[in-house]
Amino acid sequence: MTDPTLLDKIDLHLIRVLNTVLSEGSVSRAAVRLGMHQPAVSAALRRLRELAGDPLLVRSGAGMVATDAGLRMIEPSARILRDAEQLFSDARGFDPARSEVTFRLAASDYLDPFFLPQLVARIKAQAPQARIDMRGLSDDANYQTHLAEGRVDVVIGNWASPPDELHMGRLFGDEVVCLVSNEHPACRRGWEPDTWLAAEHIAPTPTHPGAKGFIDEHLASLGLARKVVARCPHFGLIPAMVASSLLVLTTGRQYCDRFVSQLPVQVLPCPIEFPRMMYYQLWHERTHASASGRWLRERVRDVALSLRPEAARLV
Repeated sequence: MTDPTLLDKIDLHLIRVLNTVLSEGSVSRAAVRLGMHQPAVSAALRRLRELAGDPLLVRSGAGMVATDAGLRMIEPSARILRDAEQLFSDARGFDPARSEVTFRLAASDYLDPFFLPQLVARIKAQAPQARIDMRGLSDDANYQTHLAEGRVDVVIGNWASPPDELHMGRLFGDEVVCLVSNEHPACRRGWEPDTWLAAEHIAPTPTHPGAKGFIDEHLASLGLARKVVARCPHFGLIPAMVASSLLVLTTGRQYCDRFVSQLPVQVLPCPIEFPRMMYYQLWHERTHASASGRWLRERVRDVALSLRPEAARLV
């Protein structure tokens, strides 16, 4: 059980002295690093020894070494100092070159397949010590709650109507097209709305129970429904499934175009008119003023700008 009276006796300055003395193994060298007089460091070490109930640093030959208890305190004290620096440095400004912040992103895999690899590369090039935690938009993920609770910093995906209570940054718009195998009859004959609706379609597994997704929501608004015979939770695997079957994938052109040179597939216009698929990044008020949060959102925007074709800029 934590002793509140003990915590009252510990301040950040003492933690800094503790870490420096133990790291240097010398009171005099610690005093130089800390910019303090040696008697002041010795007095702080006495206080630390009383609080720890351990000598922390003992003589060994001509020098001094940390005790077992002292050795166990080096990394925790360093971590406390790093966390304390980050606690206030983010409010003052964000230095990507030095920060050890963890960026938490949730992203739809409907994105351009190059998007997340490029984003990770850009973050690590500019913030080499940062950590990146990426998550999918799964059927059990309530991204609005995760943003509000701080489990996710940014959510990236496409929505017909993004939630009003979240901040939103538009990334790009994309034309809805169809991806089919080179052997699909529509490559030779083309298709009308009725033949497209009656074709065998493959679609992503809904992100949550009852969700229809962008394509089927629009069709429902027109009083139409297509014939979905296959669903897959891994969007990145669907183009290969299309290439070896007569299934039809209907999604954004930017995604489909990436696979034309890799697989025996073609991109065909959709015979039913759809609004453009709009891709956004969403974030909560909690991180709106955060310097590291702003930096992350700027990297997301920059990658979107670098990848999208000229046609997708017309949003």
